[in-house]
Amino acid sequence: MRVLGIETSCDETGVAIYDGEKGLLGHQVHTQVAVHAEFGGVVPELASRDHVRKTLPLVEGVLRDSGLRKQDIDAVAYTCGPGLVGALLVGSAIGRSLAWAWGVPALGVHHMEGHLLAPMLEAEGPDFPFVALLVSGGHTQLVEVKGVGRYRMLGESLDDAAGEAFDKTAKLLGLPYPGGPELARLAEQGDPTRYRFPRPMTDRPGLDFSFSGLKTFALNTLHEAQHAAGEGGEASEQSKADIARAFEDAVVETLAIKCRRAVRESGAKTLVLAGGVSANQRLRARIQEIMEKEGGRAYYPRPEFCTDNGAMIAYAGWQRFSAGQHEPLLFGARPRWPMEELPAV
Repeated sequence: MRVLGIETSCDETGVAIYDGEKGLLGHQVHTQVAVHAEFGGVVPELASRDHVRKTLPLVEGVLRDSGLRKQDIDAVAYTCGPGLVGALLVGSAIGRSLAWAWGVPALGVHHMEGHLLAPMLEAEGPDFPFVALLVSGGHTQLVEVKGVGRYRMLGESLDDAAGEAFDKTAKLLGLPYPGGPELARLAEQGDPTRYRFPRPMTDRPGLDFSFSGLKTFALNTLHEAQHAAGEGGEASEQSKADIARAFEDAVVETLAIKCRRAVRESGAKTLVLAGGVSANQRLRARIQEIMEKEGGRAYYPRPEFCTDNGAMIAYAGWQRFSAGQHEPLLFGARPRWPMEELPAV
């Protein structure tokens, strides 16, 4: 079965084709960084309009790159939620329309399930069961995974997700959009001993997260550095780098502490790390270290599949189509969609 996957949940347009026997046949991603950079963040209306312009050309491009025709597609999967409602409706409408025109089934896919399953696109992916840490711009979640659709939420962010905290702190430091990767690059120049930020909610039981306080702590630390520079002074570039390093260390260590707690409580020997923040090299190294000490193993997708992409949607769709799942012609978008509501495969 060949599945065309369409991802339009936020500010990347992704299209891919997954073959159940041959694997990923092709994928393309268009990023909207240039569209939103001057505003310092995603503008939903502009995101939706850009998806309208880019989705069909990407579909044509992936078919061409894969050496396929529309008649070779057996099913269409599209991101139905969660995400920006306007952006989701673009992908849903296009995906459902293509499926109707081609006479094939269609299915709305959960965006975070796509991220969760993305490591399985690799040649050596994880086996069920496992614990997954999903860290993206809008979500930070620890999930116990026993199979496709068999999910139990262990913990999640009560306010800002880790990716949001990265982006907002980067903006405080005057870094360009998108801020998360820029902050990580700046942190490479920072002194890890100058500042120490708190590790929120690690001194109490449970697996929930809270990162909004770290953003405030970073702001106060920046103000102290500016005050030390004198009247009307600006914090030095080194001070900003030191703040970035302290912030990144705090987020990474907080995530690591909760992951270690989750694998110990669940008894899992496999941890999956996925989502945009999972590309952070310091986080990967720390998780790898923890799982080695726990006698287990960590899995994560290659960097191009950490951020939003059509390949993960095509693969998640293939899993569900293979189990006989499909949906009626009526479609919609679910900007808020608990993953635990998904049916098991």
